[in-house]
Amino acid sequence: MCIRDRYTVPDLGQYEDYIHFINKMPNKQEAELFGFHPNAEITRDLKETDQLCSSLLLVSGSNISKGSGSDGETQESKLVSICKEISSKLPKRFDTEIAQVKYPVSYSNSMNTVLLQEIERYNALIKVISTSLTQIEDALKGKIVMSEQIEKVCASILLGLVPDMWKKKSYPSLKPLASYISDLVERLHYFQSWIDKGPPKIQWLSGFFFTQSFLTGILQNFARKYTIAIDHLTFDFEFLQEPTNIQELQQSFEKPKEGSYIYGLYLEGCRW
Repeated sequence: MCIRDRYTVPDLGQYEDYIHFINKMPNKQEAELFGFHPNAEITRDLKETDQLCSSLLLVSGSNISKGSGSDGETQESKLVSICKEISSKLPKRFDTEIAQVKYPVSYSNSMNTVLLQEIERYNALIKVISTSLTQIEDALKGKIVMSEQIEKVCASILLGLVPDMWKKKSYPSLKPLASYISDLVERLHYFQSWIDKGPPKIQWLSGFFFTQSFLTGILQNFARKYTIAIDHLTFDFEFLQEPTNIQELQQSFEKPKEGSYIYGLYLEGCRW
């Protein structure tokens, strides 16, 4: 039966007829009823599960301000341990002066500008994370007063979530705290390797803070080389084998004359 046949206007009748008609309606509304593909139900279920898990984490609570008692001491020591671990993993901020000397702004190579913009964005993120972690340690030692904003950061860290203060300076990410830090460190190492060893032959597309700047840079290089208006250009794609070891491919691949090799794209709900 078509979904439109199940959702119709009832015939004219008595009160009991309308109640009977309503009771016959399905308890669970299908995505197709609202004009969505049936796969939208998967997204809805994932979102509801995520909200449920987040609510359970919030219910568990994390009171940092009350440091008395065994519970408070355990939470405080756990917080200090997490902060120190994150601080030890984070590398120093990028040296923008060295990067500007090695990769000056060039009309023929927009990737230099992309690199400089990326490391500036990541530097701002590292600064926020490092500063907040230092403030947490100082507040726990009594050197400074723990503000409401820092207390929210503490609560998020104890719950394994990325603090909102960091998200405001961060690239889009849905990862929990541990995975987020691991991903961030990997991104920072990627761009530090770019600065030290030169542009990679295969670019990590999903590692860019602002992916659109990289894509625009590719188009600008082609447009300026052949004197074509960038508005007239579009991308053409060629799919190669799935990368197993990027480091080996970086050595074996030759840099393409036009465009760029990339990796880091993912398919959802299907496979290649």
